[in-house]
Amino acid sequence: VRGKYASEGDYVMTRPLHGPLNPTPVDHATDTYDTIDWLVKNIPESNGKVGILGISYDGFLPLMALVNPHPALKVSVPMNPMVDGWMGDDWFHNGAFREQNLPYVLEQEASRKNDIHWWSSHYDDYDMFMQAGSAGELGRQRGLEQVGFWPKLLEHPSYDEFWRDQAMDRILAAQPLKVPVMLVHSLWDQEDIYGAIAVYKAIKPKDTNNDKVFLVLGPWHHAQELGDCSALGPIKFSSDTGLYFRQKILRPFLDQYLKDDAPKADVAPVSAFETGTNTWLRLSNWPAGCANGCAVRPTPLYLKSGQKLDFDAPKSGDSQFEEYVSDPAKPVPFIARPVHVTNSDEGDQWRRWLVQDQREASGRPDVLTFVSDVLQTPVKISGQPVANLIASTSGTDSDWVVKLIDEYPDEVAAQPAMGGYQLMISADIFRGRYRESLEKPSAIAANKPLLYRFNLPTANHVFLPGHRMMVQIQSTWFPLYDRNPQTFVQNIFWAKPGDYRKAVQRVYHAPDEASFIELPLSPQPTH
Repeated sequence: VRGKYASEGDYVMTRPLHGPLNPTPVDHATDTYDTIDWLVKNIPESNGKVGILGISYDGFLPLMALVNPHPALKVSVPMNPMVDGWMGDDWFHNGAFREQNLPYVLEQEASRKNDIHWWSSHYDDYDMFMQAGSAGELGRQRGLEQVGFWPKLLEHPSYDEFWRDQAMDRILAAQPLKVPVMLVHSLWDQEDIYGAIAVYKAIKPKDTNNDKVFLVLGPWHHAQELGDCSALGPIKFSSDTGLYFRQKILRPFLDQYLKDDAPKADVAPVSAFETGTNTWLRLSNWPAGCANGCAVRPTPLYLKSGQKLDFDAPKSGDSQFEEYVSDPAKPVPFIARPVHVTNSDEGDQWRRWLVQDQREASGRPDVLTFVSDVLQTPVKISGQPVANLIASTSGTDSDWVVKLIDEYPDEVAAQPAMGGYQLMISADIFRGRYRESLEKPSAIAANKPLLYRFNLPTANHVFLPGHRMMVQIQSTWFPLYDRNPQTFVQNIFWAKPGDYRKAVQRVYHAPDEASFIELPLSPQPTH
């Protein structure tokens, strides 16, 4: 990338395309074009066919290569790509800032060779972020105002033109589809869980013959598909799913477009691993309930009185709401403490946190836990669940975290440690100040039930008989996300200690104020 290591020029974090956000004549699209042009003209072994693939930031680059692509570019494989840094990838999720990424900002931008490292004053990141107060204050303490991207984050906490004009799904929606693309998505991607699906939605309508846009859904953490994928933490998949992807999907796909006289690859438009049953599915599109494309059916899973969960709507006479106190002085940790992610060799804690047992959270008084009866038949979801909360806060701002969970049976004979395990299937956060507008935040009316509707990440899962479905709701997820002070301030990056206040949170489940998770149910049998 321009400006890193021995590359010429200046580095700009995810450099935007030439235009209002980038007045220079170069960007990643022009750099890729020039690189391909040099390769095909100067490498004797080249057959004139070029492919590009990469993961994460390097997955963003194959997307950039699709903008005015070089004629020799025959295929692009963006894997776990960074696509929209505000909506749901690296920097924010629905307006909540991912402050756990502060070390990455420093280490990526402070030097050409990435040889300046974050330093921590605490073993437990939870304590480090709490002591600093706001994310802006911790950035100031670490001198982040000296690196170019941090001031931009501080200046653009809302979804304004800075973010919209860089969103690769929006950019590619306006581009002609000239190059075959295989988008690779990890179902438990702890860094960029939004991007691949967003790009698929944006460009798939252009693929009128269903032969240029391909999608792979795998049961992986971020970038796991290049290594051993027989398990993710305690979750076992019966086979090495990464090896299957590389040998049966990726290699023949690349061969078809890059090798002379290679056969047409026997690769489905969508290759989706179904968790729960641990099965690869060949589908014609996404979301789809089965190989012939049977449609999914959006179906409400209702939050009920007594913290129950089922498909029947609430009835009159039941209690109207559940409530909890959210205290910014005691935020819910996103993983069991000590949180040791920054500047750490203990990478497994970060890579596996999305599959960590949620029982520690469900035992807290500031987390609501709704549970179904034991399932008698399988429940299959294929697509994005949607949170529909009717909720109130006694404050004037609030975050809402919604987690869809598969609770295992009390006893699992084949793997005793999984007895009662609470496995997140899909979860995300929404910053309440953006309920009416993502660009123009506004205070929340105190103690007034309001609708909060937002998408959760894509899932392809079967809740098996004997399991229970579970939904957890909370208002902090720390220090993955910065704390909402729960009083409205203009810019949460600079919230002061006195701004952080307790709030009484209510989630309603009355007949006329029903909260539910809209599940993308498959009406068909699993197989």
